[in-house]
Amino acid sequence: MLRACGYYRTLDLGAGPLMIRILLAEDDRVMREYLTRALERSGYAVSAVDRGTEAIPLLENEHFDLLLTDIVMPEMDGIELAQRAGEMVPDLRVMFITGFAAVTLKAGKTLPQARVLSKPFHLRDLVLEVDRLFERENVSGL
Repeated sequence: MLRACGYYRTLDLGAGPLMIRILLAEDDRVMREYLTRALERSGYAVSAVDRGTEAIPLLENEHFDLLLTDIVMPEMDGIELAQRAGEMVPDLRVMFITGFAAVTLKAGKTLPQARVLSKPFHLRDLVLEVDRLFERENVSGL
């Protein structure tokens, strides 16, 4: 069950509540800061990077529940990042954010289990989508 536990949102999977951790990969500094602030205010713990290549070492050394990534980024796009992340952490949830319709189609074909949120979106919509992702998966036993 998704709960607000103090400041952070947590998942209670029977072994006690676990803080939900999000890895955000977004190359636009203003958007990255904006999304980080909104998610943290909603009770999520967020680590943010400005490119996919910076996310890989974090995925190797830390636990994350969700990869929230822009698709179009320098060095490594979000789709490649999500594929690599899936190899490293098979149960990692993925949500793409993008402003490009054609890229959205490619993401859906490459990773059909991932959510896609198209820009522009309201921060409330992002938080609701993240909340739904954890509610639905927790209810189904994942």
